[in-house]
Amino acid sequence: MPTVEEIREVLKNVRDPELMLDVINLGLVYEIAPHAEERVVDVEMTLTSPGCPAGPQILSDVHRSILQAFPEVDDVHVRLVWVPFWNPDMMSDEAKDELGIF
Repeated sequence: MPTVEEIREVLKNVRDPELMLDVINLGLVYEIAPHAEERVVDVEMTLTSPGCPAGPQILSDVHRSILQAFPEVDDVHVRLVWVPFWNPDMMSDEAKDELGIF
């Protein structure tokens, strides 16, 4: 089973198509929980806004990316949450630099 860190690395390839930054550096992924006995990975995440037009694509990309990268995983449960509500302070310094936020 992949580790949380291995999954985080894979999710750095999933980008918000509007901001062109990955979901990890944007701070959209709150929790990753691999469950070896069930061969399942739970991901708890949010979007930049409830009306994000790219939301379905992002969630689908998270699901697909994990399944493609780790053949030992049978399923991925992506849970969309709004608490805590995302804000720019959740972004990595790298992402803030990319967007010109100081």
